[in-house]
Order: sequence, then C-alpha cells, then structure tokens
Amino acid sequence: MDNESNQYTVIVSEGAAQMLVAHARFLAQVSEKAALRLIEDFQAQVKTLEQFPERNPMLIDQSIPAGKYRKLLLEKRYLIIYQIKETTVYLDAVVDTRQDYGWLL
Repeated sequence: MDNESNQYTVIVSEGAAQMLVAHARFLAQVSEKAALRLIEDFQAQVKTLEQFPERNPMLIDQSIPAGKYRKLLLEKRYLIIYQIKETTVYLDAVVDTRQDYGWLL
C-alpha cells in the first residue's frame, strides 16, 4: 500500500480495547508491573502502526480470506490482530497466544 504521507489512522475497536483490559486485569493479579508493561507495549506498538502497519506478517488461517488480517506480537504472549484498509488500520482483537482464539476468525 502506498501512503504518500506515511501516516495511517489507527482505530482500536471496542472489542480489542476490552480484550486488552481483560488481559491486563488478569496479569495484574500476578504482577502489576507485567500488566503495566503490556499496556505500555500496546500503546507503543499502536503508535508504530501509524507509520509502518505493513511491516508485520499476515495472519494465516484457513477460516479467513487470505491477506485480510495481520498480526503483531506484544510482550511475547499477546497478539494484536488488525487489518489495513487504505490509510486506516483497524485493530480488531488482542488475544493471548496461549489460548484458542480460533473463534475470532
């Protein structure tokens, strides 16, 4: 995708925001620092998607159309699942890679 200004608009869906909060809340029960790191990493990665959303690999699954979603790893165990449409990046989910997230797809 060619974006002359190299500036994308990032939209975090309500569902993705709720998933992030749920993961952070769960982490905080074990380590408040880990929960804060997850939130900080999410914020930093969202910022990078404003410039370079295409740098991350495609999410490959038989149940979704090829080339629809990309994935971005957070804190080694969480994925941001997003799609790019023209100059907008839509963050659709934040999932724990240790759990089955096939229901999303």
